[in-house]
Amino acid sequence: MKALATRRRGEAQPVSVPDARPVVGPDSVQITPRHLVVGEAFAASFAVTGYPAEVHAGWLEPLLTYPGRLDVAMHVDPIDPVTASTKLRRQRARLESTRRADAEKGRLGDPEAEAAAQDAADLAYRLARGEGKLFTVGLYLTVYADSEDALAREVAAVRALASSLLVATSATTFRALQGWTTCLPLGIDAIGATRTFDTGALAAAFPFTSPDLAGPDPADTAPASGVLYGVNAASSGLVLWDRWAQDNHNSITLARSGAGKSYLTKLDVLRSLYTGVQVFVVDPENEYTRLASAVGGSVLSMGSTGVRLNPFDLPAHAAQQQRPGAGNALTRRALFIQTFISVLLGCELSALQRAALDKAVLAAYAAVGILAADPRTWTRPAPVLPNLIDALVEVGSEPAVDLAANLEPYVTGSYSGLFDGPTSTAPAGHLVVFSLRELPDELKTVGTLLVLDAIWQQVTSGPRARRLVVVDEMWLLMRDPSGAKFLLRMAKAARKLWAGLAVITQDAADVLGSDLGAAIVANSATQVLLRQAPQALPAVAKAFRLSDGETALIASASQGLGLLAAGNSRVSFQVIASDTEHQLCSSSPADALDDDGDGYFDHTTDPDDEPLYLSDVDDQLLLDDPEGDLL
Repeated sequence: MKALATRRRGEAQPVSVPDARPVVGPDSVQITPRHLVVGEAFAASFAVTGYPAEVHAGWLEPLLTYPGRLDVAMHVDPIDPVTASTKLRRQRARLESTRRADAEKGRLGDPEAEAAAQDAADLAYRLARGEGKLFTVGLYLTVYADSEDALAREVAAVRALASSLLVATSATTFRALQGWTTCLPLGIDAIGATRTFDTGALAAAFPFTSPDLAGPDPADTAPASGVLYGVNAASSGLVLWDRWAQDNHNSITLARSGAGKSYLTKLDVLRSLYTGVQVFVVDPENEYTRLASAVGGSVLSMGSTGVRLNPFDLPAHAAQQQRPGAGNALTRRALFIQTFISVLLGCELSALQRAALDKAVLAAYAAVGILAADPRTWTRPAPVLPNLIDALVEVGSEPAVDLAANLEPYVTGSYSGLFDGPTSTAPAGHLVVFSLRELPDELKTVGTLLVLDAIWQQVTSGPRARRLVVVDEMWLLMRDPSGAKFLLRMAKAARKLWAGLAVITQDAADVLGSDLGAAIVANSATQVLLRQAPQALPAVAKAFRLSDGETALIASASQGLGLLAAGNSRVSFQVIASDTEHQLCSSSPADALDDDGDGYFDHTTDPDDEPLYLSDVDDQLLLDDPEGDLL
């Protein structure tokens, strides 16, 4: 610290001030009339002095995506409504007097003056109705190059590009330093070459404005939210989408194998976790295990030894939640058992079979002391599938005995591992992945149903919070009518419980070819279409009412390029991810890590339960994070 002397009432008092710190910047700045030499780079600045009469959304995108080094700075200042009205009234008076003077002298009217007068009148009426505001806007460009000759070429290219947009530019001659500082992120307009914009023109010039996807309501003061899906393929702006702001929170993703649907879904899951959303994933091919390990999530491998979900379990705290006028939790569980048995056996039950099964289910609950009329008994351990078989045998009717015989292999036979006992692990955590890879193909449909039921119990009985349920390879459940009906009920009821259902499938025919599948699509406010197989293209184009251009896009889209459709909003986008996100989301063998420390690994877990590290350019990400510290 240094001490300075200052006088106060005739006395000198020491005042401490901090030492001057070095300022981050170029080593030197050499100023010439038309350009600067900033360190080792040459820079020239321009002010935009002329604009086109009409613009569209994102019209500045060619300048923002210029392949060379170009800084674009926009300075916006609002004009007070009273001042704006006064200036606009004076401008209208000048234009009207010019028109009248030409008419009195017999001269032909000036088309440009008449168009300006009409535009000023329209703007005045919009301001009076409160439909817009006026702003002073200054737009400036700074071009960089490695040499003076290269700078001249870059300047010519940028000015030619600006001319193609009907934008007039003027060099900041003898004000090169002021032009350069105006383009720095300082918020200082040292040039002052401004024009007056209304709200619509300013919004169209704003960076990241998409020409296809509608922006948020400017009157909405709520903070911006959503998930980054990728880069707008038409304008290179960013595509951010908030499923929670739509009419319902459901989404559907259709794509052929290898088009990038699971990659996009994993990114959506990861970025939703950043916002505090609880996510459940039904994973048929063990693709989400690496992601769950990285963020401290839970993985339940269905079909592994000792991993079971009991379909007879009542929702947690069902007895405490029971109130007059509410439905009976035990009755609803008995009805679900009928759906479960139908899917398990792969056939629709007859009326006699349903009657026998209903009687046996209630008897099985009663055998363990759980009674429909007494909610206090609902906290007791639930029965299991062997108890149901015993109850069917006791019923004694022919349909009951047949059902018992058909269910026997799932208790004592080859398929008994998933159903021969109570639930082993209750799903819990901010990310829960149910892996179905170890299940036999014959049990994947019923395994998916069991997992969805366990998730739905968490959604309905847990505290109110945003939850996302991801069902990958939806066709596994759609091929069974009872399973499809269960999925449709989830899609319809999810919004009321602050939940969203995200379904992903590569078989468009199973979804669009049935009434239940079409209903699920209709109940999904967010629809993502990636590359489609040629055989499915006509059905997809008809179901989603795609234009010829949109149909051509999804017919020949590269990996990760897709179409986001939400009502009348359509936008094409390219999925983007950071290096770390790519390592977590990619299922390509070339991107899989291995345990030998070389930065690559396969999908197996570490046999010694040692932490695995994901090598990256900038950091190391701990994959074994049971406390969820990464979130």
